[in-house]
Amino acid sequence: MSVVSGGKTIFCEGKLKSLDYKLLSRVVEGITGDRCTIVSAGSKFTFSIFAQGYFFPDETTNQRYIVFRDRDFDAPPTDKIQLLQLGNRSLTLTYRACVENYLLDSNLIHNYWRDKYIERLSNPTSKWGHGNSPGIDIITEWIKSSAENLQEYQSIRWALGDLLMMSVAREQIKTTWTGGSGKLPVSLTLQDCKTEALELIYRFRQAVDTVTPENFEASLARYQQQFAQEEFWTQQQ
Repeated sequence: MSVVSGGKTIFCEGKLKSLDYKLLSRVVEGITGDRCTIVSAGSKFTFSIFAQGYFFPDETTNQRYIVFRDRDFDAPPTDKIQLLQLGNRSLTLTYRACVENYLLDSNLIHNYWRDKYIERLSNPTSKWGHGNSPGIDIITEWIKSSAENLQEYQSIRWALGDLLMMSVAREQIKTTWTGGSGKLPVSLTLQDCKTEALELIYRFRQAVDTVTPENFEASLARYQQQFAQEEFWTQQQ
């Protein structure tokens, strides 16, 4: 589950064999001094519960840890080439949309391709069957061409992502207003409970009402404009 403990913990998505875990493991190899404990914590939606169980019986507020995960649609594309903070300071997002996108590097792909080809020449049992690398320039053009083909689709996805962020679409309507199902309200009368329930419904519907075709169209136009700018490609957002 972990690499080396130095009093700090990094929770990441996926399992031990996931790219997130492998990438972070390589990163901490180059850090001198105390190294972090890297913990694969599964889904991004269960980090808080996982951390509570991991540190139990101690409280998470007393621990030195960060959560590292994909940006996905939780933060918009940005020209700031750095890891992003979401909400509290312990939650860190990738600059690119996901960890896998960091491997979309022409030099990296070229070197890997060339090395596998050289290995094939000296090892007849190698299963590499893609020949030699076509070169960095061609690979760069392939990556850009593929991204451009996905441009409209990604604009649609980001527009939908905006609707998700501005609404409670990710949440179910709550079944209690006390902060937890095991905590009773101050008043148990029908009228008071009904009033609280109607307030929950009102707040839920108020947020869901932001999911409209008009808001979708506005977001779509904004992302189409952003993705069409040359700076978006040169900065590899």
